[in-house]
Amino acid sequence: MNDRPWYQNFFGQRYLDSYSYILTPEQTLRQVDFIERVLGLPSGGKILDLCCGHGRHLVELASRGYQMTGLDLDPLYLGMAHHAAQERDLQVRLECRDMRGIPYADEFDAVINIFTSFGYLESDEEDQKVLDGVAKALKPGGLFLMELLCRDYMMRIFRSRDWYETPAGVRVLEERTFDPLTGRNNARQIAFYPDGHLSEAYSSLRVYTLTELARMLGSAGLKVEATYGDMSEEPYTFDSRLAILARKN
Repeated sequence: MNDRPWYQNFFGQRYLDSYSYILTPEQTLRQVDFIERVLGLPSGGKILDLCCGHGRHLVELASRGYQMTGLDLDPLYLGMAHHAAQERDLQVRLECRDMRGIPYADEFDAVINIFTSFGYLESDEEDQKVLDGVAKALKPGGLFLMELLCRDYMMRIFRSRDWYETPAGVRVLEERTFDPLTGRNNARQIAFYPDGHLSEAYSSLRVYTLTELARMLGSAGLKVEATYGDMSEEPYTFDSRLAILARKN
């Protein structure tokens, strides 16, 4: 254990191994199709992928003609994103930064933040700084698309303990507790590899309601235009993940 924030220890190769059954190329293509339809940008539009990870959305969007910038805190993932872009002869801009330090102003037609990449920080005030930075980075009238696990859905599916096995034979144990006062889902994840070694990590995610998110977006100067369920054009319900489309005032 060390003093670094949990999100600097949680990701990396263990995370990819544990979620490989979800992060499939087919899923990525479906999600990028949805992103394109919802944003409705012309070819050449400038998009910031905030918390881009290993670049699965960023690289696919770049291949479709968008000018892509990716920001993430994990050097391993940024290296993977760079390699994936090079393999397809694509030009992307990548920056290793904390999400609170978005260094742009009035630059992007859209910002995306996908697969529960929000709520990592220690306080609601710190999360608000992220949304303020998103608004600053957008051009007037620019769009922000975020997709995440919201509180209503999480409480419907909440399990304190789960086992599952990935196609690669990695067995994963997840143990969770939810604090209704702070709204944080605290979890321990242990990955057991076929060769006998294991990798353990902890997370503490602030899980917001749609009402809370709309209020925070509004405080940043971003007005909610639409909500969707599960990165599809289906309506958002308590039985789905949440995608929010907001526009800079």
